[in-house]
Formats: sequence, C-alpha cells, structure tokens
Amino acid sequence: MVVLQNKISKKEVAEMPKAAFGGRIFVIYTEEEARKAVAYLNSHRVVGVDTETRPSFRKGTMHKVALLQIATADTCFLFRLNHLGLPDFLEAFLQNEVLKVGLSLKDDFAAMRQRNEGDPRTGNWVELQDYVARLGIEEKSLQKIYALLFGKKISKSQQLSNWEADALTEAQCLYAATDAWACVEMYNYLEQLRRTGDFRVAKVVDQQEAAQTMDDK
Repeated sequence: MVVLQNKISKKEVAEMPKAAFGGRIFVIYTEEEARKAVAYLNSHRVVGVDTETRPSFRKGTMHKVALLQIATADTCFLFRLNHLGLPDFLEAFLQNEVLKVGLSLKDDFAAMRQRNEGDPRTGNWVELQDYVARLGIEEKSLQKIYALLFGKKISKSQQLSNWEADALTEAQCLYAATDAWACVEMYNYLEQLRRTGDFRVAKVVDQQEAAQTMDDK
C-alpha cells in the first residue's frame, strides 16, 4: 500500500535530493525542426506540457510566451516561440487527441492567447491541480506535488531567467525540460496507482491546525 501525504512543507521539500530530466533535449528554432518534433510527439499517447515567459520586473509590462516545452518520458522538445511563432501544424497538435498533461494550464492558455495565435483548450488536456485534488492532495505547485509523489525536489532556480535570450543556457534547457517531463511522470504514476487502487492519501495535521482542533473540543 502506497501512502501519500495530502500536503508538504517548504522545509521538507528543501531537504530532499534534486530531481532532473535525464533524457534527450532538442531546442527547436525552425519549422522544419518543428515538423519532425510534432511527428515524433504524435506517435505517443501522453505528453507533458509547460511554457516559459521572460519575467517582467516593471509594473504594467508583460511579455509573450517565449518557450513551449513538450516532453515524453525520455525526450523533450523546446519550441522557441519567440523565433518560431506558433505554426498551424503545432497549434493543430495542441488541439488533437494526444493527451497533454500540465499544471496551472489556465495561466499557460492565457499567456498563449497573448500571442494572438489561438487557444489550445479545445484539445485533450489534463490539469494536474484538478487531478490531484480529486485524490485528496491539497498542494498546487509542481515542486510540492512532485515532492509528495517521489520524495525529490525540482529546482526552480532558472524560473526568472531570460527566456528570450538568443541562446538558452544548459541550465535553462534542463529546467524547462524537467518541468514538462515532471508533468507526464506524475500523471503516469498517479494513473498507475489509481488503476490498482493500492494507495491512500494521509492527512497531515500541522501544529496550528492541531491546536485549533483542541480549542474546538
């Protein structure tokens, strides 16, 4: 029987070993490269999806999505939308029947619409925040959900880096690939547990909540 906690503290996550994607990473700049990537992705049943946007440190200034990451269990494609745009065939992939798993998809969809290049919500999508909530897990962040499931932490050190740079660093590529890969890893693991039914979610009661419970008695 697998026992999962319903929540986890930042301190617990900080003390965990790091997790990182160990597969192949391809950075996509051209439509020719993108067509080959989409053909490969179309041969898979489920993929993980995430986006990255250049951070804005000035109030009222917003940037368009610069990077679209789509990953299988062992391969991740980083589509540089600031160079490539969103070609029709890539948009069609986002709207087709291949199952796409992501987290905070509402934010990603809103950011994609800012590019005035369509809305992918008509496709086959799973929002991990909703999925884990139905199982009794209360966390919302990718880092905490991954930590609950696998006992490892995903580094967020590159989150506020420049995703519109001419060339992405190795650290940026690994960060971006890890986030998309983690989505498909979490979904596949939870689907396996759900199918077998050999798990339960244990409620974690923190000290403040425990004290409140005692006061209410």
